[in-house]
Amino acid sequence: MADARFFTTAGPFDLEQLALIADAEIRTISKQSTEFVDVATLFEATDKHISFLDNKSYANAFATSKAGACLVHPDMVHHAPEGMALLVTKQPYHGYAKVAEAFHPYRTFNAGVHPTAVIATSATLGTNVTIEAGTVISDNVVVGEGTRIGANSYIDQGVSIGSNCNIGPNTSLQYCEIGDRNILHSGVCIGQDGFGFALGPHGHLKVPQLGKVVLESDIEIGANTTIDRGTAPDTIIGAGTKIDNMVQIGHNVQIGKGCIIVAHVGISGSTKIGNFVMIGGQAGIAGHLEIGDGVQIAAQSGVMRNIAAGSKVGGTPSQPMKEWFRSIATLERLAKKKKG
Repeated sequence: MADARFFTTAGPFDLEQLALIADAEIRTISKQSTEFVDVATLFEATDKHISFLDNKSYANAFATSKAGACLVHPDMVHHAPEGMALLVTKQPYHGYAKVAEAFHPYRTFNAGVHPTAVIATSATLGTNVTIEAGTVISDNVVVGEGTRIGANSYIDQGVSIGSNCNIGPNTSLQYCEIGDRNILHSGVCIGQDGFGFALGPHGHLKVPQLGKVVLESDIEIGANTTIDRGTAPDTIIGAGTKIDNMVQIGHNVQIGKGCIIVAHVGISGSTKIGNFVMIGGQAGIAGHLEIGDGVQIAAQSGVMRNIAAGSKVGGTPSQPMKEWFRSIATLERLAKKKKG
């Protein structure tokens, strides 16, 4: 349940409203409540709350939950306790996301420029822009309508930011083009130098990084993630990609549309990643590789070779998932034999 100090609450909503919001079918009417005041977990919910079941591991919690209503997959309906209202959908987690947003609309910001912000006269600000305290906006920056830039952020010269973006506090943007409806969380750094040096026995010569970073639209980037600008070609992040906290993306990397990249991933320079790729936490990807569309990379994998579209890999060095599992099982059997 959301803390009222941080989140506003809408509602209450009745079952018919919630079904419409979640695009779900009412299967069972609650015998307890007709209106619901908030979302809650299966463990915390009372008869005034709506919950959800998306993982079969929580079937027992679902069966004993006190929630007045629950979003549930058709296959799990038979586990429901008596008296619970059921909103049945094949995508209960998607339904929950919509319902939770209805109860707790995303925070809005009052448009305007804080008096302590420093904005170059050549910068262009769209309508209904929010510029918070201590922010610096340099020459020839363009900020689209409805965009918010959080406190103490730095926007370097020439940067363009699209409309309805939410740029968190303490961000640094340089040498980049940001599309529409992007979310950048606190501490994100985009467009700094890539790690490029011409190595030699008498010292390492810095290579000028002459590209930029291009973020397409509907991207979310987690706190303290860093994305280096290109050396000559640009670093590009495709539309709809979601990047977690503390990810490092090197120069010239190209990432396709709709990718999921979990925390602590490192992607070395000039690697190309296709569309709808999923990369688990702490995975490391070497440079100059090609990762095909739809690839899934397990957490903590070390990727040193190209990966064909649709593949699932894991381990270090990464290998097809089935082979990786087989090698782990073999090692476990050998270890047991040695103990015996």
